[in-house]
Amino acid sequence: MSDRTSLSGTRPRLLVRGCDVLRVPVEGECDVLPARDIVVADGVVVEVRATGAERPEEPGTEVVDGRGLLALPGLVNAHTHSPMVLMRGAAEDVTVEGWFNDRVWPMESNLTAEDVRAGALLACAEMIRSGVTTFADHYFYPEGIAEAVAEAGLRADIAPTYFSSGGSAALEATVAFAETWHGGADGRVTVSLGPHAPYTVDDRDLRTLADHARRLGVRMHIHAAEHLEQTESSLERRGVTPIRVLHDTGVLDAGALIAHGCGIVERDLPLLAAYADRTAVACCPKVYLKHALSPLTPVRDLLGAGVTVAVGTDGAAGHNTLDVWEALRLVALTQKQAVRDATWMTVSDTLRTAVRGGARALGLQDRIGALEPGMRADIVLTDLSGPHCRPLHDPRAALVYSARAADVRTVIVDGRVLMRDGRLLTVDEPALLADADARVARILDTSHGRAVQHYDP
Repeated sequence: MSDRTSLSGTRPRLLVRGCDVLRVPVEGECDVLPARDIVVADGVVVEVRATGAERPEEPGTEVVDGRGLLALPGLVNAHTHSPMVLMRGAAEDVTVEGWFNDRVWPMESNLTAEDVRAGALLACAEMIRSGVTTFADHYFYPEGIAEAVAEAGLRADIAPTYFSSGGSAALEATVAFAETWHGGADGRVTVSLGPHAPYTVDDRDLRTLADHARRLGVRMHIHAAEHLEQTESSLERRGVTPIRVLHDTGVLDAGALIAHGCGIVERDLPLLAAYADRTAVACCPKVYLKHALSPLTPVRDLLGAGVTVAVGTDGAAGHNTLDVWEALRLVALTQKQAVRDATWMTVSDTLRTAVRGGARALGLQDRIGALEPGMRADIVLTDLSGPHCRPLHDPRAALVYSARAADVRTVIVDGRVLMRDGRLLTVDEPALLADADARVARILDTSHGRAVQHYDP
């Protein structure tokens, strides 16, 4: 289509002019730098300078008007299953067991590779609209997800879901995907190996995948200690916690992004701390609240042990949206409540978790997570002028507690404009929606009695 931005060829020099810029340091308070120009060349931020008199720009420079807007590093969705947007709202008001065994795993047995690609592309459109520039995915048919990411222009770390029930052919396929796609789409696609969980992947396969991860220089993305009942079940059945399983099988040594971790207990903290340079936990609070699970991810204890914590949405079959604004807000609120300390999870800490924390969780901290010279130009321009944000006493607080996905105006990834003034440029949104609607009746039919697994951790 002639009105869609090309993602191939030489990237033009880019200037985001006149915006305020959210500065997110590694430690300490975030602050806002007023009236800045962000200069981008070849997808990299080369300068963040005070806006002054009009300066001559190199020929061919693309200019984005940022006046009246706040620029922040692109949000990172640190754990999701993007194609599950096709099951949005189809598994409500059920127990965890019912969610898996009666709804989601039977529906997932219907999926084709084409379904996954279509769902992933729709998810990419949703995430672009909400200011997510990078996401960590864990799902089946990963090639379709990678192709969707390449087309939409986002950045993603993709982990192909693996169950031991799939056998050696499935294990070999997940490794082959990593060998083929890691560093793909001009470096915007990275790969992690994706054993589903310690209760669906046996120790031998965990060791094998950890060995492959070390050989390939990639990480592992795994569900573990998702809630306390899983930890208690593991202790009863095996005498060890799920985190101890990850330690003993070499998963932590290879580097792991652990989804949820609500069942992480005190004895697990030294194990995680020993690998804190390459271990992270993705906190996705909305799904815990919906399933009435307690406790929540022990964020304070994890950070105290030096372990990175990032913000995720999980899949839309549970979270309903891929909106990291909603997720980061719930992290702040639920963590304050969990430790009964209103001074905990400050707005600066929460914002840092959503950007720098997410970048570190994916092993991308040297590329994304801050708007600084040398970092990839993943930039989100937000409009905080709406009545729900005014008067604007503290833009940081507005971002955490007031801002909405609809406040995102322009999204840039790797120096390419994916959405300008609320208009998507890289995907055909009406066609995506029509395609998704045409697929869902078949996907939601569970009358066949099949399921990809049976949940009994």
